[in-house]
Amino acid sequence: MDQKNQEKAVIMGAGPAGLTVAYELLDKTDIKPVIFEATNDIGGISKTVNYRGNRIDIGGHRFFSKSDKIMKWWQNILPLQGAPARDDRLLGRNVPLSREYVEKELRSSKLKRSNAPDPEKTDEVMLNRSRISRIFFLRKFFDYPVSLNFTTLSNLGLKRTAKIGTSYLKTSLNPIQDEKSLEDFFINRFGRELYLTFFKDYTEKVWGVPCSEIKSDWGSQRIKGLSIKKTISHALKNSFSRDSSLSQEKVETSLIGQFMYPKFGPGQMWEEVARIVIENGGEIHKGHRIVGIEKDVNRVVGVELEDGSGQQKNYKGDYFFSSIPVKDLIDSFQGEVPSEVQEVAQGLVYRDFITVGLLLKKLNIKNESKIKTVNDLVPDNWIYIQERDVKLGRLQIFNNWSPYLVKDYKNVWIGLEYFCNEGDQLWNMADDDFTSFAVDELAKIDIIRKEDLEDSVVIRVPKTYPAYFGTYERFPVIREFTDKFENLFLIGRNGMHRYNNMDHSMLTAMAAVDNIIKGEVSKDNLWSVNAEEDYHEE
Repeated sequence: MDQKNQEKAVIMGAGPAGLTVAYELLDKTDIKPVIFEATNDIGGISKTVNYRGNRIDIGGHRFFSKSDKIMKWWQNILPLQGAPARDDRLLGRNVPLSREYVEKELRSSKLKRSNAPDPEKTDEVMLNRSRISRIFFLRKFFDYPVSLNFTTLSNLGLKRTAKIGTSYLKTSLNPIQDEKSLEDFFINRFGRELYLTFFKDYTEKVWGVPCSEIKSDWGSQRIKGLSIKKTISHALKNSFSRDSSLSQEKVETSLIGQFMYPKFGPGQMWEEVARIVIENGGEIHKGHRIVGIEKDVNRVVGVELEDGSGQQKNYKGDYFFSSIPVKDLIDSFQGEVPSEVQEVAQGLVYRDFITVGLLLKKLNIKNESKIKTVNDLVPDNWIYIQERDVKLGRLQIFNNWSPYLVKDYKNVWIGLEYFCNEGDQLWNMADDDFTSFAVDELAKIDIIRKEDLEDSVVIRVPKTYPAYFGTYERFPVIREFTDKFENLFLIGRNGMHRYNNMDHSMLTAMAAVDNIIKGEVSKDNLWSVNAEEDYHEE
């Protein structure tokens, strides 16, 4: 096709959704993808931060999906391991391995077969990992999701256990009929007492507001299929057999035990996709912020950009995809925008995020599980901190995600996760002060000793979680406004102001490209992603 007449797609944001659009366009159409990313990173919140050879996964990203299409897409970019990883070898651990790697190149239906890679010899590889997450509460470990086994009942004590059981039976007989809030959602599935014990405080740490003020949609988005009945059923099935396959099709998503993970963290996946996009004629411009959107009656015509030096320029396109925060998108529209649309956009709320990476000689907590680990480290990928006397929300142990995230496997590399609002006391705290604060909290609950600290880093991530309060209830006003532009597609977590997982974000991107190919004007299929129970995640 004549390059001058080639159709162009402007993609706002280089996160999973934007990069998936670019890849799909190159694979299925002659449309040239051009990505504009406001930061200097690739992958959005799915990026990997490399700090002195130790890598941080922002928020923890398990590569698992109920969508077979997504699972194959990931493995086409980074194949599954064909030999044991470093920690598998050290422990003599058996993990499911792949025999061969089947690759489909862009714009081709031909399949190329190769031997599955050895992660000790090749970097472009996915690892097969076991998911282990627990709750730290009362200075003790509980299974996550909560399981009603002997350890849980023993840790809770007879009196608290009896109250939980009685409360659940009461709710089962008389459930809340109209679930308006997240509090109602939790109580109906777990009973009031279990909600107060395990869900209320942690959820309010995450969101900064009472559960009674959060729409029940959040529960439907994240844990719709999980309940006490599902948890007990899963535990009984596991006592007889365990599904160790990657598909785990009959397992509730929140109970999944196996997942794939790139050798160097989630950012490796998106850096590889970015490389493929550029090699095949796509463009990626980092440090370019969208400051204006030029529209016609029912189409977007172009965007106005500001680069890192403050210079502004215009770029025309035929199709436009947005994964940037909805509030920023609406602010960028030039010309008249209905006042109600502006009002709803300004009232959308986001929860921000701070990770503190700590490099340690060792942890103070001991591995009392039956799971063998390198240096007898506790086996968890992440630990939910339910203790009420600290602000810490969650703790990641990067050694257990991938041994290759840690420069020296003899050290322990962890991430402390704090939820805050941009501009509040936590957000504005100086890095050194925040590190001291975080170390004090972790020492206070006896997880580390201060003298074991070797190094640290503080990373702030704005607009990590779109919130289900503020003006969220009126979001259809924005959708009606943006959907009328035939060539504008809102995709991904922030682009749709929905708490989507990475695979859901990718599915919205794929649906958008399919619509272009089919000439479909309606955006209903994009908004239906993650509305079916099969796709829900914790």
